Amino acid sequence: MLYPVIRNLLFRFDPEAVHHFSMNLLRGVCDLGPGKSLISGLYQYRKQNLAKQVFGLKFTNPVGLGAGFDKNALYLRELEALGFGFVEIGTVTPKPQPGNEQPRLFRLPADKALINRMGFNNNGVEAVKARLEAWRRQHPNSQMIIGGNIGKNKVTENEDAWKDYVICFDRLFDTADYFVVNVSSPNTPGLRALQEKPALEKIFGELQQINQGKPKPKPLLLKIAPDLTNEQLDDIIALTKDMQLAGLVATNTTISRAGLRTAPVAVEAIGMGGLSGKPVQQKSNEVLQYLVKGLGGNTPVIASGGIFTGADAQEKMDLGASLIQVWTGFVYQGPAIAKNICKELR
Repeated sequence: MLYPVIRNLLFRFDPEAVHHFSMNLLRGVCDLGPGKSLISGLYQYRKQNLAKQVFGLKFTNPVGLGAGFDKNALYLRELEALGFGFVEIGTVTPKPQPGNEQPRLFRLPADKALINRMGFNNNGVEAVKARLEAWRRQHPNSQMIIGGNIGKNKVTENEDAWKDYVICFDRLFDTADYFVVNVSSPNTPGLRALQEKPALEKIFGELQQINQGKPKPKPLLLKIAPDLTNEQLDDIIALTKDMQLAGLVATNTTISRAGLRTAPVAVEAIGMGGLSGKPVQQKSNEVLQYLVKGLGGNTPVIASGGIFTGADAQEKMDLGASLIQVWTGFVYQGPAIAKNICKELR
């Protein structure tokens, strides 16, 4: 019950600054002798009844942290201590890039939502690769699954986008457990055009050629937006089957502003960006249900969008999700979110 008080204090400050402050504070605690054990004792769900085998990987529990929270693989130890079964790092691009101008992350407390236009700010694939290699060396017994969310640099033209995805996939192949191709962020100009079937066929054709040439191919997934039409979703379903994708992530943020409680003038003042949190929950559920039905339940889907509680997560599972990811819910619910969801899941 302490977190709502802390949250009210933190919400007085810039969201991006608070994110870095909070995670660095947690890292400082884990640096202390008994710090990590203390955090783990408070926030890890100890029962083993939620372990799942999905696309050939064993997840200690189905609650993950979505991409965009730990873009640069800086906080894996801390996130493991908080009880996440898996963490998706990135979005990672070949070259480092600063992302869009600040401020670029905004809270809508009345809607339990965030708007972000981060723009794939990250340290670049070589820096992330080095951190993941160090993590693997230092934590050889870690059971936490690490996904690599990969994207293209802002300056890369769409016709050459496949090259950026290939670079990231190739460089991170030995250090990530699975990969997610992100073509659904609304914050890189023109990126969402890559969700069209011909562009995706080119990207995944190149990636699968490399992947299937490896002794042990890695699960390859696609992350999609909640704003696609049924016809576009049908294309995604067909592509998933044709390209033998391991799974889908549904969904990313929305560009819609429909039905918000926040005053329209305040929303308009924020401007462009992807909306996440409670307002996207219903739409992401509808997309999830459509995909699961279209895929015949044969392809795992990681569900994301508006998950704050165990009931929210269970609803996604009941609609056919194999795993779930939180992000905005973490900001609003606090460090106990993974444990609380695990306790409530059937």
